[in-house]
Amino acid sequence: MNAERLMQVILAPVVTEKSTMIAEKNNQVAFRVVADATKPEIKAAVELLFKVEVESVQVANRKGKEKRFGRFMGRRRNERKAYVSLKAGQEIDFTEVN
Repeated sequence: MNAERLMQVILAPVVTEKSTMIAEKNNQVAFRVVADATKPEIKAAVELLFKVEVESVQVANRKGKEKRFGRFMGRRRNERKAYVSLKAGQEIDFTEVN
C-alpha cells in the first residue's frame, strides 16, 4: 500500500458520547474515513499514524439526511465511519500534542 494514500485515508477522529463509551468499554476508536477506503487500508493507516497494533476494523456507511433551510432543500454529506479495535494494552491518546 502506498504511504501517501494511507496518510489520506483517515479524515478525523469521531469524538461523541458513543465513541468515548466504546473506547472505554471495548478498547475501540472511531474515525471518519474517505468513502472508498477498505478495511486493510484503514488498518494499515491507523498502525502507521498512531504506532499501535490493530485487531480488527468494522465500517459503517451513513447516508446524509435531507434538511430544509427555509424554502430550500439541502442535504448533509454521506459519511463513512470506521470502528477500529485495538489489541490489549494498546491505546490512542488524542489529547497528546507532539
